[in-house]
Amino acid sequence: MVINGMNKQSLEAAARPLSEPMIELHRLRIEFGKRVILRDLEGVLRGRCTGLLGPNGAGKTTLIHTLLGFYKPTSGTARLLGFDIRSAAREVRTVIGYMPERDAYLGEMTAVHFVRLMGELSGLPPEAALERAHEALFYVGLGEARYRKVGTYSLGMKQLAKLAQAIVHGPRLIFLDEPTNGLDPPARKRMLELIREIRDSGKTQIVLSSHLLRDVEECCDEILILKDGQIAANCDLEAERKANRKFVELETRGATPEFAEAIAALGAEYAQTGQQRFKVIMPENLEVRDLYRLAGERQVQIRRLNYKRDSLEEIFLKAMEQ
Repeated sequence: MVINGMNKQSLEAAARPLSEPMIELHRLRIEFGKRVILRDLEGVLRGRCTGLLGPNGAGKTTLIHTLLGFYKPTSGTARLLGFDIRSAAREVRTVIGYMPERDAYLGEMTAVHFVRLMGELSGLPPEAALERAHEALFYVGLGEARYRKVGTYSLGMKQLAKLAQAIVHGPRLIFLDEPTNGLDPPARKRMLELIREIRDSGKTQIVLSSHLLRDVEECCDEILILKDGQIAANCDLEAERKANRKFVELETRGATPEFAEAIAALGAEYAQTGQQRFKVIMPENLEVRDLYRLAGERQVQIRRLNYKRDSLEEIFLKAMEQ
């Protein structure tokens, strides 16, 4: 039975809670000739928005294209929202959306014609696709320009049109490949706002592939880092930040060698970067208030304290070093 272009199995998948795994990788391997691109990837992605990271040539785009069905796995498989990419490719395409990095449209098409066509290709009947095309273009901010030819759009408008076609059929999972690539600051800000709105709606999960760590940090709650076709890290971003050691930079007045020794006695590692400056790596059982208490006991004034945990950049660099 087909309802609005989706069969019963697809509708059941669309109704599943987002707490279920959106992507499951089962020893997924891709070879082009004798060259191995993806090496037996194994893992589960559950986040509302997962950042896909890695240096050039790590296999990010190949992974996305494999999950979309463009490449056939050499061995292993993957499941998207419960559908196996080998045996249920048709069902997969009805519940996912894709915003490619490169432009993929006919420049002479109007935006509404383009988005409607993509909606039909995703399984919507013509009338529903046209209605959804108008809605999607208004949502991304192109309502007033929807009858213009896409080839006349600015770069920022083309990116928004690509986002509109990715969400027109109401997918449960969307892949965004470099969505802010080449955008000026206002256009980038608008794109990230839309991504967060989609994420926070609770209706759609996102895989965001980007070279810009700041974009991933602003939008994602989970990361998958690839290196040389292998998984270098797959973790909950906030949990990873909390699990990493705490770094504190202190600028003091009146500090003595005895004060530094007292910091070490608390179980912290430290480095003295100046006569009154310290960098302290704190264990989990040590809090900032303990440093203030120690300073008070030693008659030391803490003039400035910079407290931080590992940033995404530091997590990424650690994964690259392993």
